[in-house]
Parts: sequence; structure tokens; C-alpha cells
Amino acid sequence: MINHTKKLDDVCEFIVDCLHSTAPTQADGYPLIRTPNIGRGRLILDDVYRVSEETYKKWTRRAIPQTNDLVLAREAPAGNVAIIKDGQQVCLGQRTVHIRPDLNQVGADFLCYFLLSPEQQGMLLANETGATSKHVNMKDIRRLQLKNLPSLEIQQQIGKIISAYDDLIENNRWRIQLLEQAARLLYKEWFVHLRFPGHEHTKIINGIPDGWEKKKAIEVMEVLSGGTPKTTNPVYWDGDIPFYTPKDSVDYAYVFETEKSITEEGLKNCNSKLYDKDTIFITARGTVGKINLAQRPMAMNQSCYALIAKTPLDQYFMYFALVESIEQFRSRAVGAVFDAIIVDTFKMIPFIVPANNIVDLFTESLLPMLKQIDILSGQNRNLIKARDILLPRLMNGEIAV
Repeated sequence: MINHTKKLDDVCEFIVDCLHSTAPTQADGYPLIRTPNIGRGRLILDDVYRVSEETYKKWTRRAIPQTNDLVLAREAPAGNVAIIKDGQQVCLGQRTVHIRPDLNQVGADFLCYFLLSPEQQGMLLANETGATSKHVNMKDIRRLQLKNLPSLEIQQQIGKIISAYDDLIENNRWRIQLLEQAARLLYKEWFVHLRFPGHEHTKIINGIPDGWEKKKAIEVMEVLSGGTPKTTNPVYWDGDIPFYTPKDSVDYAYVFETEKSITEEGLKNCNSKLYDKDTIFITARGTVGKINLAQRPMAMNQSCYALIAKTPLDQYFMYFALVESIEQFRSRAVGAVFDAIIVDTFKMIPFIVPANNIVDLFTESLLPMLKQIDILSGQNRNLIKARDILLPRLMNGEIAV
């Protein structure tokens, strides 16, 4: 082990604060990495914005991102770090930091996980008074200390151990995504293209099968609100009740964990109920229209709505129907109609209610896929827990490699 301390600046070829302006985007071109695209150790390229060749050249004048470079989010979510993998030719947007490790001193994977370790995240996100900051300063990034930096060989071993966990997690996420795509395609096949079981023998009346109904979303679901306990009262926070906000919205159906939690006392002193498992949450402000199914009882803040299907519909059908309806409504909305969701929005969203037996058949067909998603999600929770226990112990030398 090397016994002296080095600053992050000392082990990097450069640390560059990216342009402080919004890059113009277009339908195709180079992926634009904004802070929401910076995950934990990986770039999130689903639904990524894109830029032209001209914009790419302008935004990469100071440095062209390459394999093994790191990208750090300065804001929202502050502190996240991802590594650029082979074949990822990307453009870095505002509020991101471009870090190129000196590979003669430090491994890229090791440095990425070092920056994600609890100790370094605490250093990055704490300001002069010790309070948590929503913005990471460049001087704080450059002066991060690497104490007792291990040899490159040991760094590589640590990187391989942690990246093996991340590879399994990513593979499970990919499988979950495929299962959800299959479920959405099944919904479209039955309820958009109207190729449901028995469709050959069903009359179409006014554009929908006989026995089906055209309604508005507000008629088929309860739309319920949330609220936040006083953030200045510590008695209300860090309890056992997950507290869902738009920050917790994920790109797949199920949400298990939330960034914040509240106590029973906090629940009593806010405008949110404790919503049951399988309640649908939809984000109403910020990232508008993200939809998740709660996989445990949760409370939520005022920037979301909780949606509960009215009998005889069930939550699983409602979830996939709502995803499709919101997507269609968003594509047709004009002006500021979809800048935020309010209760009146649900009075405008069209909703087709199929015959009860078709809904039951659809749910039956979904269950094997949903069960597999549940299993894979559970595996990922365990992998994440194990990785997060292992990471600081490997970094501080408590576990030898």
C-alpha cells in the first residue's frame, strides 16, 4: 500500500466542468448525457436526448469523452458517477463533470466505485456547515482525498468484484425491461389493436367491441393526493414508512424503495394516507407522467397522485391501461396541457373499459410475467444490499483481495 494521501486531481489527467448551457437537441445523433442519465456506475441511455454533429463538436471542444472516462453529476442527482464503456460515444451536457483517470495510477472502475463509496459521497455532498448540499462544487471534487491508494493490481481486483455485482444487476434490469415490454405489447394487442381472445366473433359498435365502454379516466379510478410532513421536525423522518416522491420514479413498473422515509408520527401529520401495495403512483410535477406500482405500503408527497381502480377493474390492468392512455394523451396534448397533471387532467384522458371476462383473462396472462419481474426485482434488491455492504469494506481495506 502507498502510505501517503493523494488528491483526486493528482490521479487524473483532467477534471473538466462541462458547458453551463443547454445543448440544442434533435431526434437522432449523439446521446446527450444530462444528470438524469448518470446512474450508479453506468450511463442510463433509455430515452436519452440526442444532439447533432455540430453540437457534439461544440460541446466537446475541451475534451472528447472516451472509454474509461467518468461522468459525475453536479446536481439532481448530485454525486452520481458513471463510467463510459466501449462503444459509448456521448456528448456531456450541463451540470456534469468530465473526469479522465490517469490509468498509470488509478483504475477507471476502482475510481468510479471509490467516488460512489459512502465516505466519498458524504464528502462530496457536505458543504462548509455540514448540511447536505444539492450542488457539488468543483473545488470539492478536485480536493477529494485518496488515502492509502492500493496498487493497480489490487484496484483492478476490487473493480472486478464490484462490477460483477453491477453486471448481474444490469442483466436483471434488462430482463425486467423485456418482460414489461412483453406485457405492454400484450396490452396493445388486446386493447389497442383489438385482437383479444374471441375478437373474431365480437361485433364492433361505434369503434369498440360490443359490451365495452368509452369513459374518462376519472370515472374508473379514485384519484388521491399526498402531502409532506414538516421537514424541520426530525420526529417525522427516517422511520419505517417509505415516502414516494418524483425522485423515486423508476423506468419499470415496480417501486420497492424510496430515498426518504417517514415515521408513524410523520404520517399522522401530513396529508398522505398509507397507500396499500399495488397502489399506482403517477408523478404530477417535475418529471410528469411517470407511473409506478408500489410493492409495499407507502406514503407519498404532494407532487404525485395515488390511483386506485374502481371495481371491477384491477390494479394490474389499470397500470398497463394507464401507461398506454397517458402515452397517447401526451402525444396529442398541445401547449402546456401536460406540463403538470391536476385532477382535471383525469377528466380529459380517454379510457376504454373492456368486458369483465376479457380483463380477467388479461390479468391471468400477465401473472407469470409479473411473478418473474417480482423474482428478478427481489434478486436485485439483495445484490444491491450485498454490494453496498461490500464496497466500503473493500475500499478501506477491511476485506483483503
